[in-house]
Amino acid sequence: MANSAQAKKRAKQAEESRQLNSSQRSAMRTTVKKLNAAIASGDKEQATAAFQAVVPALDRAARKGLIHKNAAARSKSRLNNAVRAL
Repeated sequence: MANSAQAKKRAKQAEESRQLNSSQRSAMRTTVKKLNAAIASGDKEQATAAFQAVVPALDRAARKGLIHKNAAARSKSRLNNAVRAL
């Protein structure tokens, strides 16, 4: 347990940051899951629309430090290849 005022403040900041990161990570994963579902169903138009939503979500996550920028680029590349293969 935090004893100093500084430690209490840092604990509070860490908890707020954890919750914000958790919600943003969940939103990013949800968009990716929607795209994967569209790819699995074989609907190219729906998959293309979902891909257009995934790209900014991954870029936003990388910009905010939720995932590494190379991980975002790798995910976008793999998902794009899957959409184009339909």
